[in-house]
Amino acid sequence: MFSNQLSGVSHNEKKNLGLLLVIGLLYTLGIALSNIFVNIFLWKQSEELYILALYNLTTYITQGLIFILFGKWVKRIDRVIILRAGIFVISVFFISVLLLSTKASDYFYVLGILIGAGYALFWLAYNILIFEVTEPYTRDFFNGMFGALQSISGMVGPVTAGWIITVLTGFKGYLTIFFISFVLFIIAIICSIFLERREVSGSYHIKEVIKERKNNKHWRQILNAHFFQGMREGVFLFLIGLWVYLGTQSELIVGIYNAIYAVASLIMYQIITRFVKPENRKILITVGAIFLYISVIWLVYSESSLDYYIYGGVLGIFIPLFLAPLLSVSYDIIGKAKNARDYRVEYIIFRDIILNMGRALSLILFLIGLAIFTEEQWMIYSVLTFGVGYFFTAMIIINIHKKDET
Repeated sequence: MFSNQLSGVSHNEKKNLGLLLVIGLLYTLGIALSNIFVNIFLWKQSEELYILALYNLTTYITQGLIFILFGKWVKRIDRVIILRAGIFVISVFFISVLLLSTKASDYFYVLGILIGAGYALFWLAYNILIFEVTEPYTRDFFNGMFGALQSISGMVGPVTAGWIITVLTGFKGYLTIFFISFVLFIIAIICSIFLERREVSGSYHIKEVIKERKNNKHWRQILNAHFFQGMREGVFLFLIGLWVYLGTQSELIVGIYNAIYAVASLIMYQIITRFVKPENRKILITVGAIFLYISVIWLVYSESSLDYYIYGGVLGIFIPLFLAPLLSVSYDIIGKAKNARDYRVEYIIFRDIILNMGRALSLILFLIGLAIFTEEQWMIYSVLTFGVGYFFTAMIIINIHKKDET
């Protein structure tokens, strides 16, 4: 399948695609191994939902600020260096967690800043490298393969971490998986040495990209789509893993849940890689959004580990169906935007700022809800409320395609 879909692609393009995928695999494996358990680790120390919400809010705000304050450096410094810097900062985050140990929840804001800065630097560089390394004829392939590698990471990482935490007593298991993640990030830095250097010359024109919203309807609409995407993800990315843990009191079950999600995602991404086309993207996005919201009802009434496993499988099927074609639509719109070749950095930065604005706003509203309702009530109300975010994204994508067809 790999050779068929890359027929006609030069050796150099294949090399850069491969390296970018390997780096992405190491990164996602390191995150998959530890990320979901960082929230549980902090929860077990504080048993306060607002602490986790503030930690994640700090993460998203930091990401947005990094994009705003340091985005211009992507046009002055090799993106591979920025990629390495991001991985290094994430490594510092895990070292900090190791050193703080049982006092980590007291410094949630410091940890949120570190992981937020690391995420921002990594994804700032990685997303731009995706744009530069891929072309319209390889973009669906890359997004599908990257999604598949994310699924493999999600399959191996959480269940391995859950087993380690279960076997080792106290917080030893948590500290072990955080150290393993650190090692994976170091390997990713080494791999980045072989990635072709890419420099961008010219000034930083973020203001022009912001103004382009008035003149380019598709650009404005895809930004709105990513905002609503963020509205769902801000709450769901941290709450669902904790939800499964609170419902089962077992890190191993949390790991198995994520592994089931990952297996289903892996299969689905392979299907999407073969069959997604520009003309059917809107249908796939819409179907994914509808079933993802329906699945929230199942989550609310889940009581046993089997219920959570089924929910994980449903997510594994429909999240790829939603995200892979959405990313392709987003990159295609940026590629056709005004001065895209010169302003590609600015377009991607502003898109990610909007995405994180959606995530941050959902967490601010989540914190407000915690002040009004009990934690148990608000957990249910919040997933039902913020779960509609993907549906609004799908409606916007349909509108974009309607205008293309007229």
